[in-house]
Amino acid sequence: MTRFHTTATGAAALATLLMMSTALTPAAAQTAPPVTLDTMTINAQGGGSLTVPAPAQAREELNRTPGSVGFIDSESQKGQVSRDLRDVLKDTPGVYAQSRYGQEIRLSVRGSGLSRGFHLRGIEILQDGIPVNLADGSGDFYQIDPLALRHTEVFRGGNGLAYGSSTLGGAVNFVTPTAHTAIAPNVLRLEGGSYGTVTAGGQASRVLGDADFLVSGSIRHSDGYRDHSQGQGELFNGNVGYRFNPNVETRFYVGAYVVDQKLPGALSLSDALNRPRIATPAAIAGDQSRMTWTQRVANRTTVHLDGGQLDIDSWAIHKKLFHPIFQVIDQDGWTYGVGPRYTTNFTVGGMRDELVVGARAFAGTNKALQFVNLHGNRGAQTADTRQEARNLEAYAENRLYVVPTVALMTGAKLLRDTREFTDNRNPRRNSEKTYEGLNPKVGVLWEPHPDVQVFADVTRSLDVPDFSDLTQTQANGNPAFVPLQAQRAWTMELGTRGEKGRFAWDVTAYRSTLKGEMLQFTTNPSVPAATFNADRTVHQGIELGVKVEVARDLSGAGAGDKFTIGQLWNYSDFRFRDDRQYGNNRIAGVPTNLLRTSFSYTRPDGFYVTPTVDWVPTGAWADQANTLRVPGYTLLGVQAGVELKNGLLLFVDARNLTDKRYVSDVGTITDARRVATQVFYPGDGRSVYAGVRAAF
Repeated sequence: MTRFHTTATGAAALATLLMMSTALTPAAAQTAPPVTLDTMTINAQGGGSLTVPAPAQAREELNRTPGSVGFIDSESQKGQVSRDLRDVLKDTPGVYAQSRYGQEIRLSVRGSGLSRGFHLRGIEILQDGIPVNLADGSGDFYQIDPLALRHTEVFRGGNGLAYGSSTLGGAVNFVTPTAHTAIAPNVLRLEGGSYGTVTAGGQASRVLGDADFLVSGSIRHSDGYRDHSQGQGELFNGNVGYRFNPNVETRFYVGAYVVDQKLPGALSLSDALNRPRIATPAAIAGDQSRMTWTQRVANRTTVHLDGGQLDIDSWAIHKKLFHPIFQVIDQDGWTYGVGPRYTTNFTVGGMRDELVVGARAFAGTNKALQFVNLHGNRGAQTADTRQEARNLEAYAENRLYVVPTVALMTGAKLLRDTREFTDNRNPRRNSEKTYEGLNPKVGVLWEPHPDVQVFADVTRSLDVPDFSDLTQTQANGNPAFVPLQAQRAWTMELGTRGEKGRFAWDVTAYRSTLKGEMLQFTTNPSVPAATFNADRTVHQGIELGVKVEVARDLSGAGAGDKFTIGQLWNYSDFRFRDDRQYGNNRIAGVPTNLLRTSFSYTRPDGFYVTPTVDWVPTGAWADQANTLRVPGYTLLGVQAGVELKNGLLLFVDARNLTDKRYVSDVGTITDARRVATQVFYPGDGRSVYAGVRAAF
């Protein structure tokens, strides 16, 4: 604890010095109009507040980033069922989000956590700009409620630096509404459909003079497409804000999340395609599940100064996990931290300059026990360990407009992360490892037209292993500390986004050269995969999203109806580079091409219908030896509904209309000719959902 206190004090001192150095003359900022790739009408909202800007302002600020970013207004998705975060992110270029079962998804950006067969690695998850990941960098998605979001910001790769992120995948910021940004003071929603799916949610908010508050909650239940995949979740979010004066505001966030998810296990390829609804015998015999109880408290205090804005974030997260799998994983831990962030505009030699500086000091402890699994209950204890993570980070990003339409961007992040493992049953196995690094960034943004942006940048990333990587299961079933290296990468990207008339686009080409990439391989379908450092690998690809308004006024002059086509294409070419064992093979886990096409017809009276096509021409490799591959697939869907003038929305969301049998996700193995191949997760069959939302 003393070491963490020392690093926290150092971080605060560094941040203070950086902030004092920016006290220069402020100047009015120039902003570019936002790029809109949404397919549905967006309701009006309030003007935001000091701590949380309105979605339009947030989009405008995001689009000034000299790099690849994405913005999702939740109102563009109001007419679809919200089962999991794939429904939030599936139309975002560069984001690979695939459902496994229940709320469990694979989330990867540019190959981050490519071989992670569970939960999350390599992406920083934020809620309201405040970290959600645990102190070791691990995370999952169960506490993010799709019904509780106002908008989502995606910072691909090094573009998350302005929020302190420097991982290969970048950062995703899920922003909940306040009373100032909510679409209405009261919102009720009910949806349900196939496989016993029922979701009910509600939200209420008020502005009371200088104070405001919002509370939201949802209850979710699904019997699941597969046997032994039932899921139940109760999620609550709330925030209370108070403005002391025009320049000072504070906002407290609270959350409580309870999730109980049965696990069906991974299947062989034959079973996944021919008997997709079965569960594995081990999942049933061990009553495998994942139960989490999470509480979160956070605060953001914003102060407008003469030279800029100071935001001070603080947070605490308590998480309890009961997870019967090959053994019963029983964990209880805390994460807590503080992060000051200062933004300012000033002039240098007549040139406009924008600067962000910040620091984060956060830590956490996790009591990790293991027991023999007796049909989902604790048997004899097999492990008693303690996991501690301490992190000190400082970052800065500067944008200098050398001419009004061209900005040069420089930045860097300095970090020192420590991971300490204590084995209370065998102290000789105690271990500790510290990771240090400096991640620089340089880029340029050109705005040849107010609605068009062209950018290029080079960024270094450093991914520190989490305890799921570092504590690997040994032959006797007990955990042991494996001192892995950090994953290092240099990423170059070139892209453009904008809109012109009826055409809008967002396209980026990137190439990452990695050393020590953390990959995983499954040795036993019931045991967590082991992680190793590869030698040299390359991730390169194209992230493309376009929208074209093909026709308007189809039913007559001035009718206002229109037909729009949207196209998403993620091209992912991830390979070993002259590896001694795998040569230049493709890295297993993600398909090379993923395409999603939408055809949307909308009318001013609120009616819409949107057929969709999801196409994976060739599936992902399951093994690094490239001997076993997932078949490609095509899925057809349609969304339709009507929004009435009284704030009532009625919708239907139908998926996989042809009842295609396909594999939605895959774990990874070394060589399918030599090891077990039960690593495939079948996708859901034909499903139909309907919903109603009332906003008043």
